[in-house]
Amino acid sequence: MGGVGFEDWTALAGSSPTARTEWAAVIGAWSQPHRRYHDLAHLAAVLGIVDSLAGHAADPAAVRLAAWYHDVAYDPMRSDNEQVSAARARIGLLGLVDDDTVAEVERLVLLTAGHDAARDDANGAVLCDADLAVLAGPPAAYAAYASAVRVEYGHFSDEEFTAGRIAVLEQLLALPELFRTPTGRSWTPTARANLTAELSLLRARPS
Repeated sequence: MGGVGFEDWTALAGSSPTARTEWAAVIGAWSQPHRRYHDLAHLAAVLGIVDSLAGHAADPAAVRLAAWYHDVAYDPMRSDNEQVSAARARIGLLGLVDDDTVAEVERLVLLTAGHDAARDDANGAVLCDADLAVLAGPPAAYAAYASAVRVEYGHFSDEEFTAGRIAVLEQLLALPELFRTPTGRSWTPTARANLTAELSLLRARPS
């Protein structure tokens, strides 16, 4: 699993007092009590998978920074979390990394809204594959993920959540490619089986 300690952060953003303050703020955001899936464990998992896929990226450092920020803003009541996260990255990284890296991190974070990286977008492919890797887990791990997401959306009724979740699953299954890196493509059959099984369960629920 990837590391979320300050030493892991300094490899990307330096060890200045500003960098330490920003790292603490980012960790604090990921530690909010309402998070049940989109938490520090998810951040660490995504960073770990980015590390394993880094050979496919054009700019692994930018992808790692984007992973740190991709769900830094996460409010289940909002539909613009990726946009807020991208803006948070732009502000937080100011002066810590060069402007081109800031722009690439912002672009990558925005890409996680739809996980539909272009065929020639190596950095986007790595980040999106890392974020979606949970979909290709063993059935028990996938079920735990789905349950945690339901808890995060506990303020919605079963009917409301089911409708929204079905839309998310259909969007994922409709992607031309669920995973874009050569490594990630091997995960596709398992992920599609998990998504299809959950979708079938949700559709079978009485309305």
